[in-house]
Amino acid sequence: MALAPHAVHHLYQYRKSISTKPFGARGKKLIRCPLCLLGEQFCTCALRRQLQTQASFLLIMYNDEVLKPTNSGRLIADLIPDTHAYIWSRTEPEAALLALLDSPQYQPYLVFPAQYAEQGQTILNQVPMSTLAEGKRPLLIMLDGSWREAIKMFRKSPYLHSLPLLSFDPDTLATYALRKGSHDFQLGTAEVASLALGAIGEAANGKVLSTWFDLFVESSLLGRNRRCREDLLPITDFTDAFELAFEQANNGKR
Repeated sequence: MALAPHAVHHLYQYRKSISTKPFGARGKKLIRCPLCLLGEQFCTCALRRQLQTQASFLLIMYNDEVLKPTNSGRLIADLIPDTHAYIWSRTEPEAALLALLDSPQYQPYLVFPAQYAEQGQTILNQVPMSTLAEGKRPLLIMLDGSWREAIKMFRKSPYLHSLPLLSFDPDTLATYALRKGSHDFQLGTAEVASLALGAIGEAANGKVLSTWFDLFVESSLLGRNRRCREDLLPITDFTDAFELAFEQANNGKR
């Protein structure tokens, strides 16, 4: 049975409803699935699974980011049941977003590079679950937009400056083939989220998200039809890798 639409799906529909003109994404003539935004023939919705996890995520998305078919933030919501998503506002942050940060249910961590930390802001590279107060879950906050937009969101959102930063330098360069940042070390939102899951002790779940991201990238590129035949791997290689990672993560929790 198909899973119900998640927070990013709902936010996408809201953002479309207030648009004054259609969003001009690359490949706009492609007939897309309304949920995963991949070409219909490469839709991955039937493969979507929910992970067993202690993590919660909060996506703070730049205005048009939620409309972009290349956005990888939605992949987090695909797999993590407790994911929240809001459009960023410089002057009027949503009350529900601020309430999440103050909720006794959560311990929020902003996943962001240490080099941008405000003076006195706590910087961590691991969050052992044993360090959380009883009854609290880690709320991993992702600023979802281009690199320039993410920096702007951070700098112009004072409510983020008192939160501990979860920061790390990945050993591998970005593999995000759709919209690379201006520097090789910049990663896609879902890739960073997979590292964040590893930082709270859920490396197996991080692997699932990473393989889900790989499938998303390959499906997107196939939809563009810009790859040489010699460079193409069967899409089943990516679906099999995702399903294997999910099975291994699930078996590890039994």
